[in-house]
Amino acid sequence: MIRGHFIGGDEVPAASGATFDSLDPTSGETVATLALGGAQDVDRAVAAARAALPGWRAVDPYERGRILQRLADLLEANADELAALESRDAGKPFGDAVREVDRAVRTWSYYAGWPTKITGTTNPADRGVFSYTLREPVGVVGAITPWNFPLIIASWKLAPALACGNTVVHKPAEEAPLSAFRLAELALEAGVPAGVLNVVAGEAEAGASLAAHDDVDKVSFTGSTDVGREIQKAAAGNLKRLTLELGGKSANIVLDDADLEAAVEGAMRATFRNQGQVCTAAGRLVAHESLADELSERVADRVRALEPGPLISERQRAHVLDLYRSAVAEGARALAGGGGLDGPGFYVEPTVFVDTTNDMRINREEIFGPAVAVIRVADEDEAVRVANDTRFGLAAAVWTRDASRAHRVARALNAGTVWINNYGGLDVYAAYGGRGLSGYGYEQGPQTIEEYTTLKTVRQTL
Repeated sequence: MIRGHFIGGDEVPAASGATFDSLDPTSGETVATLALGGAQDVDRAVAAARAALPGWRAVDPYERGRILQRLADLLEANADELAALESRDAGKPFGDAVREVDRAVRTWSYYAGWPTKITGTTNPADRGVFSYTLREPVGVVGAITPWNFPLIIASWKLAPALACGNTVVHKPAEEAPLSAFRLAELALEAGVPAGVLNVVAGEAEAGASLAAHDDVDKVSFTGSTDVGREIQKAAAGNLKRLTLELGGKSANIVLDDADLEAAVEGAMRATFRNQGQVCTAAGRLVAHESLADELSERVADRVRALEPGPLISERQRAHVLDLYRSAVAEGARALAGGGGLDGPGFYVEPTVFVDTTNDMRINREEIFGPAVAVIRVADEDEAVRVANDTRFGLAAAVWTRDASRAHRVARALNAGTVWINNYGGLDVYAAYGGRGLSGYGYEQGPQTIEEYTTLKTVRQTL
């Protein structure tokens, strides 16, 4: 498969003629060859988006909503094709990919209802003055998305951006870019005008060019904290607006009165879903000392029975193995796993570390791999202190049979999302975002309408 950029409704080669390969994480074999985007390609895509902006923002809101609902319906009708594409490109089990396509469909359907509900206000004013406020599109949006959930996270950004009347240049992760192109094709088929949604494939140069472009009004980025810092610097040129969903170091707290079997199930979901390549993954299992040993053993038993899945790339595999080695060097013990796996593809052993402390590197840095570190605590207060002792603030969870205790701890945790007696699961209807090094701004929910619109106040003397 060979793919060019999707610009102005057409598939075009890179200006330089250069290409790159997207690899199958399970084997390391080439899945597709894509145009390698650079500054010239970004310029062309931004120009297409800018040219399409007046027409798209002028589309009747009811009609804009109908177009987006048609796109949701097309995604649903092509679910198996999209899931197969996502499965091979990102190394996911097909069943997981099917469920992720369903979440994308729900996202587009939800935001299809929003264009007719974006309203302004009539404001109090001095006698003889008529004042009102409008909520208008931001303009051209640059969307830079990651490789762990390519279609879902692209939908989180593109659906509200288009619902609000913006146009978009989408730069998908080079490791898993293919669903972005199929999404753009289906958008065109649904009636999204040419130039409203553009896709530029590429590596760091394409993302940097998009983040710094003076004709881009907003960038929404999901990825690492280090890259988020660079985007923040690049955006300073024209003071563009930003949404940054960055890394995490989430804590999964199991208190002494928890349902242990449920907590074990939760710990597996919290850490080992998608091979731990989840922003909200709980790399820290903060366990009360009265049950820490049994919890650790039961999780380790489950982990030993897991069928390993691939990480996205050899670079990610090397990063995870480096953190595994650092944990042992600092005194942790691998109760299960702890090493790499030979053969084709990018595999490591799912791992449980015990005898860890919160100051170890394994508990300070995001792993983005299938590993959890158990931290023993003496009581609820220590559990909260340990959980909050991080510069990240994306997610957390607490397990307890006491409802009052659960909500007390939830309020005390410095995280954008807190689960109680559960781990994982985000609804398109509720805001998702982080604090500290986990970024700022929101994906999903009505709050995203504010992220992709800007206010104008009109004042008339009567």
